[in-house]
Amino acid sequence: MTAPELPPPRSSLPEAASRFGAHLLASAAAHALDVEGVTGGPPGTPSLPAPPVTSASALAARPLPAAPAAGAPAPSAGLDRILRGPSGLGTAGLRLFPRDEPQAPPSPPAAAAEGRPVPGLYHHTVTEPDPGLVEEVSRRIKAWALDEVSLYPEDWEEQFDGFSVGRYMVGCHPDAPTVDHLMLATRLMVAENAVDDCYCEDHGGSPVGLGERLLLAHTALDPLYTTEEYRPQWAESLHADAPRRAYRSAMEYFVRAASASQADRFRHDMARLHMGYLAEAAWAQLDHVPEVWEYLAMRQFNNFRPCPTITDTVGGYELAADLHAQAGMQKVIALAGNATTIVNDLYSYTKELDAPGHHLNLPVVIAEREGLSERDAYLKSIEVHNDLMHDFEREAAALAEACPAPGVHRFLRGVAAWVDGNHHWHQSNTYRYTLPDFW
Repeated sequence: MTAPELPPPRSSLPEAASRFGAHLLASAAAHALDVEGVTGGPPGTPSLPAPPVTSASALAARPLPAAPAAGAPAPSAGLDRILRGPSGLGTAGLRLFPRDEPQAPPSPPAAAAEGRPVPGLYHHTVTEPDPGLVEEVSRRIKAWALDEVSLYPEDWEEQFDGFSVGRYMVGCHPDAPTVDHLMLATRLMVAENAVDDCYCEDHGGSPVGLGERLLLAHTALDPLYTTEEYRPQWAESLHADAPRRAYRSAMEYFVRAASASQADRFRHDMARLHMGYLAEAAWAQLDHVPEVWEYLAMRQFNNFRPCPTITDTVGGYELAADLHAQAGMQKVIALAGNATTIVNDLYSYTKELDAPGHHLNLPVVIAEREGLSERDAYLKSIEVHNDLMHDFEREAAALAEACPAPGVHRFLRGVAAWVDGNHHWHQSNTYRYTLPDFW
């Protein structure tokens, strides 16, 4: 079998720095409210036009302000308007912070979400994802899973449908300009869950030998460059099991639509994810319950971070590499990943208790390490989540004020929309999740 050929990376934009001039700073507030439409490429091979990229080089010498302390004055009215994003029909998901302004009702009215939120959990309510769009993404992802990568056997179909990944991704990416763009995130999400289920958890996963499996799967994302003698064996291995087939295919679609820097940043975050998997596997092999701070450190790596980090690719634009890599942006993305992963710990708590084996999640670790009852540990976990969410919003506000560039503000709105959509999916996915009887 010959090795799959990956398309050449899209060229970079060397003029990015020159575009960040005084005229852009002066008009940043107005431009930050625009969400441009971007057409996708042919079906199955989405292609994004080279978007404007804003460089951070002009801001490099400007120190970022410290995040405002709890209870500090709110941002100025102008900045607050930018952070909230556009107003009007179809734009609710593009606001960054609390949705407390009067809004026109959607048309037609969206169905109310099923399920109920965790009592006391800090979150923002969002509108139900468009059912027609959800149906189309769900149809396409199932066809991909069955016809292109042979992802699961027939008896897993109910679980695949119950995951409702189409509804998940439509809700998390409200500014995706086309279904092709939404499919970039949807394939990657399904592939990541296949690796988690088949290598780590529900469907034959085990901590034993996990490092080898993850390393070989990672070469489907980050290609192996080896000798001609051994390259065919590696290429054949990419089809050896469902997780590797899914990773290979999803990544091929992604690199055709992403810039070289966007693809590389995603690979980096997937390496972080795999490192987190390995830490959790080591604890499982040792039958060890980590300290709470150690668990939270693991969760900064084994978390949802790869999902919001691609929000610009899915949105049809690019945040410049130097802006994405700056410490303030990395902190915002990390906090978003941390908070959304604790959401998963809270909503999946009863599901994991009912599953075989000893599953670590934040309430379990707090209960065992701090000697609290199950209920008190769960309630304390809600507080941990809320602290992370408040930190995320404060840091995002500070970054938006320090970097008044349209791409930064749009990216921050995209990450916030992902955070809100992630909670909405967990709350409303009653097929998978039920809340404990602690209230």
